[in-house]
Amino acid sequence: MPTAFHAVHQVAAPKGMPTADDFATASGTLPDPAAGQALVENLYLSVDPYMRECMNGVWELNAPLEGRSVGRVLASEDPRLAVGDLVFHRQGWRTHALITADEARVIRQAEGVPLSAYLSVLGGTGLSGYVALTRIARLQEGESLFISAAAGGVGTAAGQLARILGAGRVIGSAGSPAKVRHLVEDLGFDAAFDYHDGPVAGLLREAAPDGVDACLENVGGDHLEAAIDVVRPHGRIVWCGAVSTYNDPEHPPAAPRNLYEVVGKSLRLEGFLVREYPHVQEEMEEALIPHIRSGRLVPDETVADGFGRVVDAFLGMLRGENTGKMIVRVAGV
Repeated sequence: MPTAFHAVHQVAAPKGMPTADDFATASGTLPDPAAGQALVENLYLSVDPYMRECMNGVWELNAPLEGRSVGRVLASEDPRLAVGDLVFHRQGWRTHALITADEARVIRQAEGVPLSAYLSVLGGTGLSGYVALTRIARLQEGESLFISAAAGGVGTAAGQLARILGAGRVIGSAGSPAKVRHLVEDLGFDAAFDYHDGPVAGLLREAAPDGVDACLENVGGDHLEAAIDVVRPHGRIVWCGAVSTYNDPEHPPAAPRNLYEVVGKSLRLEGFLVREYPHVQEEMEEALIPHIRSGRLVPDETVADGFGRVVDAFLGMLRGENTGKMIVRVAGV
């Protein structure tokens, strides 16, 4: 049963912010799955900030791209993957894929949980927030937390999780007044600020005059400097990303001028890669699914409809046009 498929390729290395001209759509035919393979129709695709880094020489030009995906098995030559199974895998940016069981995780969709949530609060962004707060920051009840880029996929998941963990005060930075309102009015943040309104260090100090116990840092540059400034002695900074550096890797923002305060205040500054924590996935799902069902945890998503919107969704995410996790719903879902 050969299947026609479409895939987006990167065809040029961007200079600064990527454009649509850096991508092209290729079409082809996938053969029947061979022994040990399964044919998957992708239903939802994820576009993420880390992909901008991949465009700087990590992704091969004129070749299928990598990305988190949720799909349905159409045909299988492996007993571990049955026809009809819903699977998470990383052959994104395409309508169909041939995968092996070792490249996939079968999703047991829980009642009351939308399938797209397995790319948002139960996907890589949710897992990033969960690992950051439970494994690295080890956030305790009553503690205060600052989250940068709080209106993105990781930030919206982490902010809600902090509330579930009993945080005493949650503060976020975002890129527009509308996003600031969304954080406070819809997602339960105690305070938030638009980082365009002035120096980030001053805005954060105003929002947290008594400091904070922990920070989840997703931006780098002036946000990391502000986090070092505001966190209390013996506090923790979890470094998850640095979106301020992705579009100009040759000229990144200057290192924090107060970096030595990590020593002076006896801080713990620790980075992590979520791909090193797949063993936490099941624990996270067991912990969070009851809160999704109850409505306490909202899969905060911006969904672009149709495979043809993949590039637009990716570029829009880099421009900050999304609230929560940016996801592409492939036509026909």
